[in-house]
Amino acid sequence: MHVLVFIALALIGFAVPGVWIARPRSRARGLELALLYYFAVLVGFSGLFGFVGHTLVADDVAQQIGWPAGNPFQTEVAFTNLAFGTLGLLCLRFRGDFWLATSIGWGIFLVGAGITHVVDWAAHGNDSPNNTGPVLYGDFIKPALLLTGVLLHRRWTRRHDTRA
Repeated sequence: MHVLVFIALALIGFAVPGVWIARPRSRARGLELALLYYFAVLVGFSGLFGFVGHTLVADDVAQQIGWPAGNPFQTEVAFTNLAFGTLGLLCLRFRGDFWLATSIGWGIFLVGAGITHVVDWAAHGNDSPNNTGPVLYGDFIKPALLLTGVLLHRRWTRRHDTRA
């Protein structure tokens, strides 16, 4: 359920620039503000949330995924989430290639997790709540949306960049 909450918060963030911010009203600026929200919520805060889950309540999280408790993978996944959570929040300060690198790395992590969930589902019939459903779909959809947004933003800002 937490995945849906973070997605809902990010979608609200996508609406904020167009509704409440009067100027500047360029596509690039609107997308930039939406991406900032996306990085903060879906990469940053959800990464920190994942870190906490995989450390403080690791056995419960493992059970929700359908995997055995007490496995060292929990610690590895926890620190991966911490790393991307930190990068997501740093995207509030840094732009450009930092956004692209964060998007690519986070995307590889999530798509890899998604593939792992699909293989576990197909090979072992693991249809536990956090192995399939919203978590699984999010592993593929979230990085695709983020990378698409970052690449569009780069294209739109380069067109108007007179320094290039």
